[in-house]
Amino acid sequence: MGTAEGRRRALAEGGSRVTEHISLVVNGSTRELDVEPRRMLVQVLREDLDLTGTHVGCDTSQCGACTVTVDGRAVKSCTMLAVQADGRDVTTIEGLANDGQLHPLQTAFWENHGLQCGFCTPGMIMAAADLLERNADPTDEEIRHSIEGNFCRCTGYHNIVVAIREAASAMRAGATAPNAARDAAGVVARSKAGTSAGSAASTTASTRP
Repeated sequence: MGTAEGRRRALAEGGSRVTEHISLVVNGSTRELDVEPRRMLVQVLREDLDLTGTHVGCDTSQCGACTVTVDGRAVKSCTMLAVQADGRDVTTIEGLANDGQLHPLQTAFWENHGLQCGFCTPGMIMAAADLLERNADPTDEEIRHSIEGNFCRCTGYHNIVVAIREAASAMRAGATAPNAARDAAGVVARSKAGTSAGSAASTTASTRP
């Protein structure tokens, strides 16, 4: 995390704001920032790194719209301090696509209409990515359990479960694994997966709400 020297530097520059210097890997690229210790990871992702596919829904860790993976595990980024991500590997919805090709989960959500408004979709997909990293052939019950911390107010969850099941099948058949895009090329996903509902971009929900 940041150092006492960094805090003294911030004060010496004439401001009362105290910052910590952090370095983390985001979607395959190393990023270094000076952040206030009180800021949440979701704020840094959206406001400092312009990764707006990570949504803010409740700010209380209830809805799951802000879900990303940290070191491969799903985390609600509205309740994780940015300084806690220092030295960690963070993947957002923008980093799932591989060289401009949608991730199997994104494709499955699109093809099975596992969304309507799309607001919850990035968090749903990131939670599912964590599941499929650990369990390549989950049952419907296991799928439902994995997304129980993610709220959808539109679809009733049925098509979401179908989409995750089909993505798991596609990945077992050899499609791109959840973490395959953890390199610099992964950021291409933002332009490829960001149009309207019913198109590939709905699966990234990259438009700022």
